[in-house]
Amino acid sequence: MNDLYSVLGVMPDASPDEIREAYYRGLRFDDLGTPEANERSRDLREAYHVLSDPVRRQSYDASRGIVHPGPDPLSLSAPAHAEEEEHTWNPVTRATRRLPRGWRITIDWIVTIVGAIAIVLAIKQWVVNPYRIPSSSMEPTLHCARPGSGCEARFSDRVLANRFIYHFRKPHRGDIIVFKTPPLAEQKCGAGGTFVKRLVALPGETWQEKNGYVYIDGKKLLEPYVKPDRRDTGTSYPARKIQQGMYFMMGDNRTQSCDSREWGSVPRKNLIGEVFAVYWPPNRIGFR
Repeated sequence: MNDLYSVLGVMPDASPDEIREAYYRGLRFDDLGTPEANERSRDLREAYHVLSDPVRRQSYDASRGIVHPGPDPLSLSAPAHAEEEEHTWNPVTRATRRLPRGWRITIDWIVTIVGAIAIVLAIKQWVVNPYRIPSSSMEPTLHCARPGSGCEARFSDRVLANRFIYHFRKPHRGDIIVFKTPPLAEQKCGAGGTFVKRLVALPGETWQEKNGYVYIDGKKLLEPYVKPDRRDTGTSYPARKIQQGMYFMMGDNRTQSCDSREWGSVPRKNLIGEVFAVYWPPNRIGFR
């Protein structure tokens, strides 16, 4: 075996920094490709990998009968590392600094993965949450997948709901909202849980539908999002007053929407968030 110190051109008492600098200095990129350059590059890599590893260097020195007087040069970088671990603010590093390196790496990975999962769950709970459109009640604003009744698309829209927006402002008429349905919804619609509808009437207003057209406080509501073939023109409902803290929801596809007309208004606490974007399928990506 070649003298690894000679290969790098350093003395046996060279510090880790000197070994690293000698290695990079010894690389000759302009000569790469020739047999001599390739052989020298292999020798440099071998020398560097051995001498830059404290354990392997110590074993190599012992095999060559090299004795280092005074403080062990292999430990020159250790105090800084040890001091860094001793005074680090990272609680995981402080708690595991006396464990074997393999255990420290394993624990660090576990903490990292658990932390990432916790962040994702926190985002879903308080910031943004994805939802899939399962029915045609919001066609054609939001698509559901064929062969569902009234569905226009091959794939259902996947939407994102802003879960914190209503902590900073009140719900506005026209917002598309994800919400938890009142108990009566399951009885009237055959399904309950989480719905996506459009907010049509606000607390304190009087809502009414005449021949498929909505009136708020006696004035006809302009609804460009409701297409003519989706309007239930033969249907009328008597006027009803929306209580304080309650919101009246309707689907854009009025002919196939089981909504507040059937099961009543939605309390403020049931509002989850406003739909602001479609993220799937690709041809539907955009803000709403």
